[in-house]
Amino acid sequence: MSQLSSESFFRALPVFVDFAGVADSTNYRALPPDWALATADIVDSTGAIEAGRYKAVNMAGASVISAILNAVGNNDLPFVFGGDGALVAVPPSGAERARNALSAVQNWVRNELGLTLRAALVPVAEVVAAGLEVRVARFQVTPDVSYAMFAGGGSSWAEARMKEGRFAVPPALPDAHPDLTGLSCRWNPIRSRHGDIVSIIALPAGRNNAQAFETLVLEIVALAGGEEREGHPIAPEGPQIGLSGAGLSAETRAAAKGRRLRQWFVILGQHLLTASLYRLGLTLGRFDPKAYRQDVARNADFRKFDDGLKMTIDIDATRFRQIEARLEQAASAGICHFGLHRQDSALMTCIVPTALQRDHMHFIDGAAGGYAMAATRLKKQMSGTTTAP
Repeated sequence: MSQLSSESFFRALPVFVDFAGVADSTNYRALPPDWALATADIVDSTGAIEAGRYKAVNMAGASVISAILNAVGNNDLPFVFGGDGALVAVPPSGAERARNALSAVQNWVRNELGLTLRAALVPVAEVVAAGLEVRVARFQVTPDVSYAMFAGGGSSWAEARMKEGRFAVPPALPDAHPDLTGLSCRWNPIRSRHGDIVSIIALPAGRNNAQAFETLVLEIVALAGGEEREGHPIAPEGPQIGLSGAGLSAETRAAAKGRRLRQWFVILGQHLLTASLYRLGLTLGRFDPKAYRQDVARNADFRKFDDGLKMTIDIDATRFRQIEARLEQAASAGICHFGLHRQDSALMTCIVPTALQRDHMHFIDGAAGGYAMAATRLKKQMSGTTTAP
C-alpha cells in the first residue's frame, strides 16, 4: 500500500448507513500496518463513578479524542469513545503528534479533573504480529458525520497491553497543555422517555463462533430497533437546552490557564444567546438553534461496534427483559459475554469545532456509569460472578 493510500485509508472507506451493517464483515477493511492505535482510559473509573464523578470521567475520555484530532489536524480519523476512555487510530504522519497529545492530556486530566489517565501508542504492526487484525468500517449517521467501527480483536488487544504497561506514553512536563478546542460538555443529563437508559456491552466468547455472534448482534439490534428511533436516547427534535454547572466548570478548565475567566463568560453568553434564539424562534446569521438541536440528535454515537456491540439506548421494561434474556441465552451457549447497566438518564459529551458547521460529534453514555459499569459486570461474569444490572 502506498503512503498516499495509507494516509487516506479512512476517508477512502465505503460507508454503510444501516447500523445492522456492523455485523457484516464485508464492510470492514484492515487498517494499514504502518498506522498506530492511541488508546487511553481512566484508572479506577468505577471508583470515580461511584463517587458521583461520571461527568468528569466522560469528559476525560472525550478529551483524548479531542486532543489527538486537534494535534493531528484531522477530524476524519477512526476513533471510538468508550465512556471512561477512547481509542484513536492515527496514520504514520500523525503518530508523533498523537504521542505528544497523549502525554499532554494525561497532565490535564490529572490537574484539572483529579483523575489518572493511562495511555499507550500501539503500532498496528504489533497487533498483526500477535495474530490479530484491526479492521475498520465506516458507519455514516449523516452526510456530514460518520463513526468508525472496529473489529478483528486488535483494539481489545491494544487496550489489554496498555493495562499491562506496554507501549506506555508517559505524562508530559507539568506545563504542557493539550489543545482541547471544541471539547464541550454543556448539556444537562437526558432523561429516559420510555423507561430506562440501558448501557450494553456484548463481546464474542471465542474466535470460533463468529457467525453465531454476528447473528446475536443482528438480533439485539433488531430488538432495540423496535423502540422509538431504534432506542436513541435523544428525541428527534434534539435535547432540551440547558447548561450543566458541572459541564460549564469542566469545559472552562479545558481552556489554557490565563483564559479561563474569559472562556467562562463566552460559554455562558453562548448558552444564553442560544436559549433566547430558540425560545423566540429566531436565527442569527447562519446559526439556527432549532436545526442545531436536530443535528445534535442525528450526530450522536449511541451505538457502536468495538470488537463487540456497545449501545446506550432508551427502552421500556419489556424490551429490556427481551434483550437481557437473549444475551443470557447466548452467554449460556458460549456465544458471548455481556454486561448491562440501567440508569434513568444519559450523558452527552461533544466535540464542536464550530456550531456553524454540521460536522459536530456527540458521544453518549449512561449518566450513572454507563459503559464503565457495564464493563465491570461483564468482567465479573467472565470471572464467574454476577451482579444485578
